[in-house]
Amino acid sequence: MTFDDMKARVATGQGFIAALDQSGGSTPKALKGYGVEDSAWTTEDEMFSLIHEMRQRIIEAPCFGNGKVIGAILFEKTMDGESGGKSVPARLKERGIVPFLKVDKGLEDERDGAQLMKPNPGLEDMCRRAKDLGVFGTKMRSVVKSANPVGIKEAVRQQFAEGARILSTGLVPMLEPEYDITATDRAEGEAILLEAIEEGLDALPDGQQVMLKLSIPKTAGLYSGLTNHPKVLRVVALSGGYSTDEACAELAKNPGMIASFSRGLLQDLRHNQSDEDFDGTLSGAIDQIHAASVT
Repeated sequence: MTFDDMKARVATGQGFIAALDQSGGSTPKALKGYGVEDSAWTTEDEMFSLIHEMRQRIIEAPCFGNGKVIGAILFEKTMDGESGGKSVPARLKERGIVPFLKVDKGLEDERDGAQLMKPNPGLEDMCRRAKDLGVFGTKMRSVVKSANPVGIKEAVRQQFAEGARILSTGLVPMLEPEYDITATDRAEGEAILLEAIEEGLDALPDGQQVMLKLSIPKTAGLYSGLTNHPKVLRVVALSGGYSTDEACAELAKNPGMIASFSRGLLQDLRHNQSDEDFDGTLSGAIDQIHAASVT
């Protein structure tokens, strides 16, 4: 797929984006969910080797290339690895799946009800390397925990500022100011978040587009205007701690948003499943998430 092919696939594809980008502190939790205990490794390299084996198994599963998964978000080490005898980005594109790269360096401590992203001085170099490997876009996450306008606006401002750096390298940024779904003031805060995002889009130069990855809103349809915005290539939803059933039920209330689930996709996969059972379990999750994404 060329860049234009990938852009068209992301913009109009009837499917969803798989989040395979667990990294650092989230990797042990992901492995434990897969049935691999902490005692299975002694070094960080061994840990990442185990998570890469899981991701290879997902990428190579017959159902993963059935057309319902239109994109996949990768951790840097996954991008640098191989699957099916090719680089992971090349293998994904061979299967009709657009590769994205997680580029943030983690979260700062909470301030004004939000956790901003840590400084990322090497961002442009990472993006150029990713582009050389055939990656289409990026993803970076910050977290909003309460309806504090100061924290929300600063998180969104940082997302758009980092997005401008990514756009300068020729990649398409996926901005992810996640709103904590357990927050009691989520409906109020998401209205503030929407206003801040709209302001950021208004300031974006004409001809440029970003993607948005957002928590499924408390108020159904809140982000419908963003799904049709000329400066937004696609709006995707994170599962945010919901189970697959919960996330799909909530997503289906928001036409125009498609899934970009991690836990919702992987929660029932286990390392000791036979290849047939693994593919069947993954296929069931893919079918369910796809159905919610195209409602």
